[in-house]
Amino acid sequence: MRNKDMFLPQMPNEEMALPGRTDEMTITENHYVLGSSQIDPLGDNLVSAMFGMGCFWGAERKFWVLDGVITTSVGYASGFTPNPLYEEVCSGMTGHNEVVRVVFDSKLLSYKSLLKTFWENHNPTQGMRQGNDIGTQYRSGLYCFSQDQYEEAEESRSVFQLTLTEQGFGEITTEILLAPTFYFAEDYHQQYLGKNPHGYCGLGGTGLTCSI
Repeated sequence: MRNKDMFLPQMPNEEMALPGRTDEMTITENHYVLGSSQIDPLGDNLVSAMFGMGCFWGAERKFWVLDGVITTSVGYASGFTPNPLYEEVCSGMTGHNEVVRVVFDSKLLSYKSLLKTFWENHNPTQGMRQGNDIGTQYRSGLYCFSQDQYEEAEESRSVFQLTLTEQGFGEITTEILLAPTFYFAEDYHQQYLGKNPHGYCGLGGTGLTCSI
């Protein structure tokens, strides 16, 4: 039997990756939905988190609706090319993932709650794809801003794997890393489904509950 994963895109190595550029992406200061700064949010007890779970349009909306989230923004992370463009990321030659960066008030919302949202709203067993969206930029990823986040992420993966296995799903392919450099995506991608409520969203979970 052929392994379907043989036909999924493969990550480039650093030598193969596109060169990128030194100029950083310029985006609108204020979040389209929340009104807060998506560049430099202000407030007490602010903590950052970062998630890759398929097309970042739908993923971002899953987080901005949560009470305690101060701001969100989409971008690219965990690749080689500095300041990549969307078309470059989609070519598979930058190594980047489409990610959502979330800034939340840790007194109002826990990182564990964000992990629950992450696991329940995509299928983390698909490798370099999410549903019909196929490419290295659609892989599942948890990018942690502290050792505590890293340990919670690892623990939550183990918990959800038990549930997935019981229901006949395969192994989780989520990469869990300390947070790499985040590069803002182009302005039109920011809060895309807030600006285009009926726009494309290919995000789909497994229908299972993560009991963390």
